[in-house]
Amino acid sequence: QVQLVESGGDSVQAGGSLRLSCVASGYTYSGYRMGWFRQAPGKDREGVAALASTGATRYADSVKGRFTISKDNAKNTLYLQMNGLKPEDTAMYYCAAKNQDDDVASLSQYWYSHWGQGTQVTVSS
Repeated sequence: QVQLVESGGDSVQAGGSLRLSCVASGYTYSGYRMGWFRQAPGKDREGVAALASTGATRYADSVKGRFTISKDNAKNTLYLQMNGLKPEDTAMYYCAAKNQDDDVASLSQYWYSHWGQGTQVTVSS
């Protein structure tokens, strides 16, 4: 059974940094498309960053230059380094995975089949 567990969420002030982690069990990240999504209260879930199995990446315009997605296959862990945090980054953050070995780094939630439970990020001004 595939399971994803996020951690690293916290409350920080604007301009601060956080690193989110997502540990997978039941499979290895190799050969999987991975992504980070977020959902703020009253808003739709949006793709933040995606990582194809080939290493291709894609970022939402709102986080380009501030967020970095990466993975450590040996540790079966996906990361999201978030720098220069803004109050509008406040949301529940989810990692997602799809067994898809290609160069598609999709920010659409419909391209993923496994989801974690989320970790809360709160940024105060």
